Amino acid sequence: MAEKNHDRTEELFQYVLAHGHNEEPLLRELEAETAKLGGAARMQISREQGTFMSILTHAIGARSAVEVGTFTGYSSIAVARALPSDGHLLCLDVSETFTSIARRFWEKAGVANKITLKIGPAIDALRALPENYTIDIAFIDADKTNYAAYYEEILKRTRPDGLILIDNVMWYGRVLDDEDQTEDTIGIRRINDLVASDTRVEAVMLPFADGVTIARKK
Repeated sequence: MAEKNHDRTEELFQYVLAHGHNEEPLLRELEAETAKLGGAARMQISREQGTFMSILTHAIGARSAVEVGTFTGYSSIAVARALPSDGHLLCLDVSETFTSIARRFWEKAGVANKITLKIGPAIDALRALPENYTIDIAFIDADKTNYAAYYEEILKRTRPDGLILIDNVMWYGRVLDDEDQTEDTIGIRRINDLVASDTRVEAVMLPFADGVTIARKK
């Protein structure tokens, strides 16, 4: 089916963006502030990815969400806005500096009341959740070496037909570079291989942004 694929030129990419609902003043303001962080700004998700996550959250009627890796808050705003008024998003991150920006923009977006932020190792926070804690949708976008561990802890608490979204699964193409044996790249390969063979889920890897895998718990 190679004929279905297209080389994504910049012109075609701009066309794709122009035909979605990806322009939003508050999020553009957040983008601008995040850009001031320099190289770290690349950790922010893309506009179309945020819209996509919001649509999925709405579509499955999610009420409980978990985010591993919050950074400056773009993805958490996209998800929290899509939750009902009594919905809840648990955000896990290790940086007070980056998430201080997120906190300010949660207030501006009017979603702070839906969000709980825990600072510290995400794996400890996930393992501390009760076994009966129910997750409707989750987003994993943190340190790559622990992706598989995050996935396992989240999956056991995800409801049937709940979704797990995993970011950076193409890892800027490094997944195909056999000479790249860094811990992050190995971590991405590990989660990709795990999900691809996991009979507990139905999954698809989408080649937009830096690659996003969606896994539906059966």
